Amino acid sequence: MRELPALALRRALRTGYAGADLRADLLAGVVVGIVALPLSMALAIASGVSPQHGLYTAIVAGGVTALLGGSRCQVSGPTAAFVVVLAPISAEFGVGGLMLASLLAGLLLAAMGALRLGALIRFVPHPVTTGFTAGIALVIATLQVKDLLGLDVAEMPGHYVERVQALAAALPSAQADELAVGAATLALLLAWPRLGTRVPAPLVALALAALGAWLAARLVPGFEVDTIASRFHYASQGATWGGIPRTPPLFAWPWTQPGPDGRPIGLSLELLRDLVPSAFAIAMLGAIESLLSAVVADGMGGTGDHGAPARHDPDAELLAQGLGNVAAPFFGGFAATGALARTATNVRAGARSPMAAFFHAGFVLFAVLSLAPLLGLLPMSALAALLLLVAWNMSELKHFAHVLRVAPRSDVAVLLVCFVLTVLFDMVVAVSVGIVLAALLFMRRMAELSSVTLVGRAHEEISPPLPPGVVVYDIGGPLFFGAAQKAMSSLEAVGAGVRTVVLDVRDVPAMDATGLVNLESTIDRLARAGIAVILGGVAAQPAEVLARAGWKSEEGRLVICDRFDDAIALARLLAPPPARSGKPAAP
Repeated sequence: MRELPALALRRALRTGYAGADLRADLLAGVVVGIVALPLSMALAIASGVSPQHGLYTAIVAGGVTALLGGSRCQVSGPTAAFVVVLAPISAEFGVGGLMLASLLAGLLLAAMGALRLGALIRFVPHPVTTGFTAGIALVIATLQVKDLLGLDVAEMPGHYVERVQALAAALPSAQADELAVGAATLALLLAWPRLGTRVPAPLVALALAALGAWLAARLVPGFEVDTIASRFHYASQGATWGGIPRTPPLFAWPWTQPGPDGRPIGLSLELLRDLVPSAFAIAMLGAIESLLSAVVADGMGGTGDHGAPARHDPDAELLAQGLGNVAAPFFGGFAATGALARTATNVRAGARSPMAAFFHAGFVLFAVLSLAPLLGLLPMSALAALLLLVAWNMSELKHFAHVLRVAPRSDVAVLLVCFVLTVLFDMVVAVSVGIVLAALLFMRRMAELSSVTLVGRAHEEISPPLPPGVVVYDIGGPLFFGAAQKAMSSLEAVGAGVRTVVLDVRDVPAMDATGLVNLESTIDRLARAGIAVILGGVAAQPAEVLARAGWKSEEGRLVICDRFDDAIALARLLAPPPARSGKPAAP
């Protein structure tokens, strides 16, 4: 436990950290900060809270996880994947409930890291992550239609079908000015990277969108678009102001933040009980997203100790993500996780250590303190265009279609189920059902691979052939609850005259309690028929299961041999002598 905090930073410093590394990290941090600035605001708005809460999340959670994490180049902050989970929480419980849910999720993540459960996230099947990620992308894209077109929707429904119906009904209220700004922003976001410049596309597109909207409002009669300053307000010095407050993240107890009625939400056992399911969803999604992002960062380059490829530590990363999510709600932030696009930008910008991600948090803080009035000029339709592009990249449509074409039908079924459930219900239902369905299909495939084959007296590794009354059965595949009964059913009918059965279990890598019970039932049934069983070539894990169950060799019933050759030799000794024919032996 003590070696986990700040593992990546300590590794980077141990390999040598010079002035050139500091300059590279500082430059990378500024580049990532420029990308994170509008994204943090847009994602906060999409999650149902004021934009400054997204900025505070990038500052606090981004800084804490950078210093304490297990990935050298990971950048954390608000992410698009969280939107479908966070928006319903803020709608039902307000910003205070969102912060409390984030705090609970942080505790869960920290516990997962401390208990070293990071490696378990690798067992979430790929079709599950692909399906719910594409579903989240579709939901996010749908939510942006309102601001992109300037639709007049009094209250956005909570479920997808009702949302689509509400948006369709509001289409007559679409504003040409909003659509023009959004379309121009989206076009710039798509075209700018093709120029080959290292200046981030969001910086150029959103800056020009804000400038163009500001000029058009003054030069074109009747031109008007919704901006951050016109949509969001805050109180300061006894007055109400539009936009983002020019203040750093300030400490406040999360339960003193406003609930859905605008009053402090308070703290009660009933409230915490209501927030636990949402907190669990945030923690699971945060774990999956952060570790997937860390894997991508590993693959994009960088070296660790002795010039070896830098590899993240999943437990240290989960612990840091948890601590970041615990800290952020006390300073106005909410749930954060590893951000894939910002992490990739960080690596491409030349990041050398976790300090780059820490500098990114510092840049966002600098922008809040110095550029808050200018940030209020950003048009809402421009931010919607940015999130539309994020949703498109997140969907990985080509990869989604490729999986549909080439994957086994069972995996395709899991992917489509997760996709549909994410869109129509929520990510918690999708991931839960997807993992259970994938596990059941996996068990079916394993059951198909597990088998018991009668070899008889002849075996390619046995010479000379075994004496009469001795047969060999070859058991292949794991004996677990999905396959044991099917495998053992082959031993229900043993040929007449058989007195010894050798079970070749060298190809049985694992056994669980169900496999143990089925094997024991088979041995008992054979023993009642006067047939002894010899287990030959028992592997380490099955041997441990047998020993824990108290299995021992028992004359006339069972003999356990570590080596298959020993089992065959014993079977020869136990075989009854051949019957005499009464004729004299040949001279």
